[in-house]
Amino acid sequence: MSKKNISQEKIIQAFLSSAFDKSAGGTSLADVADSLEIKKASLYNHFESREAMYAASVEYCKNQIGAVEFLVPKITDSILDQKTTIQGAFKKLISRYFALFDSEPLFKMYVFVHTEQYFNVECLRIVQAQTEKIANDVRSLFDCAITVKTFKPKTEKELKDLSLDCTSLILQQLDSYIAVRKETVRQNPETGAGSLFELPSDNNIINRAVKLVEGYLNLL
Repeated sequence: MSKKNISQEKIIQAFLSSAFDKSAGGTSLADVADSLEIKKASLYNHFESREAMYAASVEYCKNQIGAVEFLVPKITDSILDQKTTIQGAFKKLISRYFALFDSEPLFKMYVFVHTEQYFNVECLRIVQAQTEKIANDVRSLFDCAITVKTFKPKTEKELKDLSLDCTSLILQQLDSYIAVRKETVRQNPETGAGSLFELPSDNNIINRAVKLVEGYLNLL
């Protein structure tokens, strides 16, 4: 029998998958080893303990989520070229943002860090950095709209508050979206790794997020 090619990344991905099914606290070294079809002792060739595996998983999520770019130039360009309104740009941003976390491995990473933020300060920092990043992207949309005079100029404090309010609305709906998708995956175990994700997106929640932001902007 050929020796399995097991890397730290594969072990981390197995840990995250088990954490998705059982929770991080409920995942043992045996669970990870079984999913990889190796002996538990083999894990010690890569990590000295379960705690080290957990810490490496947190760092992995930090790097992967941190590398995601939510706002692409074509969205801001569409405002600057006056090819779309700020409402239309928000719709594109929200749809892209939800789509990014509706596929592996980001889906399971999102569930992991957002669950563990209540127990692990590093996971909390990942969530905070993600929130800050989307708030900065939202601010960029407002700045572009103000530049082409399709949005009324605001003070720095007003813009900051608007960006945070819109970010809060988006993230609340994303949390709902992920919760629904998580339950869908659990009820459809045949989807498995790499194919969840062949399940149709829940456009109702995406549309609700868009409408909430649009409604908020219409009040300004």
